[in-house]
Amino acid sequence: MSKEKILAYIPARAGSKRIPNKNIKNFLGRPLIAYTIRQARACDFVDRIMVDTDSAKIAAISRKYGAEAPWLRPPDLAADQANIRDALIYFLTKLENQENYAPDYILILQTTSPLRELKDIEACWRLIKKGGASTVLTVCPTHPRLYYLDNGQNIILANGRENQSTNIQAWRPAYILNGCFAYIVKTAAFLKEKNIITKKTKAVICDKWRSVDLDEPADWLTAELLCKNKKHLAKKIKLMTT
Repeated sequence: MSKEKILAYIPARAGSKRIPNKNIKNFLGRPLIAYTIRQARACDFVDRIMVDTDSAKIAAISRKYGAEAPWLRPPDLAADQANIRDALIYFLTKLENQENYAPDYILILQTTSPLRELKDIEACWRLIKKGGASTVLTVCPTHPRLYYLDNGQNIILANGRENQSTNIQAWRPAYILNGCFAYIVKTAAFLKEKNIITKKTKAVICDKWRSVDLDEPADWLTAELLCKNKKHLAKKIKLMTT
């Protein structure tokens, strides 16, 4: 039986408004995207690492750190409103047409999660290989009582359980997607459902403190501080919870 093909797909648009040139901005000594590429290279189950970008500069830097970047994403798939689903479908179609390569699984790694660890990716891979899921993604804990504001700025409980106890321990644990640490999706399911989060989706829980998503400058500064002190923080948190 032929070996399964696993593609590490790294989306990296150039048009970041809040943090200009985010994907190649220096993060603690090297371009941000380099961390994701090096992490993908450490995954022994991955056979190809490819960056999907609309920038020749990002593509060149990606190749320097060991990823493939064979073409540039079309402008209409790199706009602010563009959907990663559409970009991925385009990428897979072009990859199959030009190189006759069709992966069995796609590992989607965002560059904006610098505190992601190899163990997070490996946990996703183990879970999807157990069966019963066509997508495995990462989440982190959040407050179980979430609210939103309507147009009149009235506060409304998002999950509609107003009569439940105000004691936090009485609520079921809640989770949110943690800045897209990692997704692993079966290619056939993704192409059939046209969605990365497929009908059979399971999750791996990651540390909340590591789930910083680089969306604004404050996130960047926070992530650098956390990365610099990661080992110390992990040790202190472990001591406080045991």
